Amino acid sequence: QVQLVESGGGLVQAGGSLRLSCAASRRTFTNFAVGWFRQAPGKEREFVAAIKWGGGATDYATAVQGRFAIFRDNAKSTVDLQMNSLKPEDTAVYYCAAGASWPTTRYDFWGQGTQVTVSS
Repeated sequence: QVQLVESGGGLVQAGGSLRLSCAASRRTFTNFAVGWFRQAPGKEREFVAAIKWGGGATDYATAVQGRFAIFRDNAKSTVDLQMNSLKPEDTAVYYCAAGASWPTTRYDFWGQGTQVTVSS
């Protein structure tokens, strides 16, 4: 079992930046995928970005490519999502998730989510 806790959401103006963090109850994920997803009101949850815990390989949704960066913060043992050049359409609840392999489309462990609101 893996428990995930997100932090760092908030309100920001368009063009601004936010950094989300995902802390996990396990410290060893060697072959795990850790991803970020988001769900906007009235829309389905969508993939944002993912990273292979043990090797650093990454994957991004087209909508965030070049604006968002996913990385491990080894000092904090978290997976962070740096979000730059934010747009109102990035407004959503952002969820951290973990899957037991890389690459994967199956994420078995989910956090509770953190709200990100981008004002125009």
